[in-house]
Amino acid sequence: MAHNNKQVHRDLKQGHLGRLLVATVGLPGRGKSLLARRICRYLNYTRNNCKVFDISEYRRKHYDHYDSHEMFKEDNRPAWEVRQLSFQEALNDAVDWLLEDDRCANSAIDLNCIQVAILDGPNVCRRQRQIILDQTHAAGVQLLFIECVCEDSLLLEMHFKSILAHSVDYRHMPIEMALEDLRAKMDHYEEQYETPSIGQRAENACSTVKLLDDGYGGVLAHGVTGVQCLILGYIATPKPLQQTLYFSRHGESEFNVLGRIGGDAGLSPRGAKYAEVLSNHLKALNLQNLQIWTSTLKRTKATVAHMNVPKKHFHALDELYSGQCEACSYEELLELHPKELAMRDADKLQYRYPQGESYVDVMTRLMPVLQQLETENNVLVVGHQAVLRCVLAYFLGTPAEDIPYMKVPLHTLIKLTLRGYEYTMETVKMPVDCVDTNRCKPMNCDVTRSKDEVLKTIPQHFDSLVQL
Repeated sequence: MAHNNKQVHRDLKQGHLGRLLVATVGLPGRGKSLLARRICRYLNYTRNNCKVFDISEYRRKHYDHYDSHEMFKEDNRPAWEVRQLSFQEALNDAVDWLLEDDRCANSAIDLNCIQVAILDGPNVCRRQRQIILDQTHAAGVQLLFIECVCEDSLLLEMHFKSILAHSVDYRHMPIEMALEDLRAKMDHYEEQYETPSIGQRAENACSTVKLLDDGYGGVLAHGVTGVQCLILGYIATPKPLQQTLYFSRHGESEFNVLGRIGGDAGLSPRGAKYAEVLSNHLKALNLQNLQIWTSTLKRTKATVAHMNVPKKHFHALDELYSGQCEACSYEELLELHPKELAMRDADKLQYRYPQGESYVDVMTRLMPVLQQLETENNVLVVGHQAVLRCVLAYFLGTPAEDIPYMKVPLHTLIKLTLRGYEYTMETVKMPVDCVDTNRCKPMNCDVTRSKDEVLKTIPQHFDSLVQL
């Protein structure tokens, strides 16, 4: 009997194909949770499915508030039982999540989509790791241990400061008391720590990665195969623990004023004014070792022309290419390509312009730039609306389906700061008028819809540059 597509998909997912549990191992303050969130953002952005299961969050469900390091003592039996319960609950949920059907975010069946659950916690003893191994083996999913080892005193201090500043446990504790408590907590875990071995005689010959000093000290790996290699390749490049990045669209362009998409237009008079204001604003910030990255299109280059700092220009940062529809206005698209416009409105993420690109295409070509950007600090990226939507989504963990509708207005400086495990976003609107190019998703995406229904979602624009 023939299988339908979903049944074939489920059959291929049986065994060790496409489902992976990653379990972190390490003492407190070794960067496990930051690493888990980074892997999760990376995998979800690359059209896979990943979710973090934080054992500490499960533990907090059993305690109204955190009292002290005493709960991490091995001989504190009541607290030990709660911690073991929290570990088992997180593991159970992670495995159950992996076994759910149709987990892929794509509406179409994508056999390349992998599902990864990350069990974020210390997992310091062999007994606990054996439970993880037994349960994942019984479920028929892959298992990868990532041990985070950090002996660099400066990195340890930075990790500790991040925990004290952002951990829920220490939110209401004086800083000196919190630091003392964290050190005592680490001592308790050191007493219980059993280092995973790597190699042919490793614990049950399980796939294992040892990350030394956040990757700056190197990476050791054994038995890493298949989808695990994707994660190994990502974490092998060291990334900073503190990071601030800046983003801006180019100044208002002539095509922005006229309501036209794509092209290689120059700046409008207001866009040229924004370039001056942005330059003065950045000078006032006095950022150390500032770099500027732009696309190769002239409107981004003109926006940074006043800035006397190192500049790089990347084709990967060029705006989404609209192919046969380049330089068209939405009114012209409605007149000449009504079916294409309706198809794009129905699935803006995956729709590809005739001889052009889709958002998914842009996300793919951006990956080398994003991976480099993730290792930098104090970079200003001057780009375009669709491209910056994708770039910001990478750092903010925005769901793929929401990316085409993120608001990235003109004449606005965006600042991303890594705080704890996540990035926060701040915006500064510069005092230079501009058009609004954001278009909301239409309620009716049918090709038979009326022109009025389409036109009411189109951003306002001018008929000529003279009207400015």
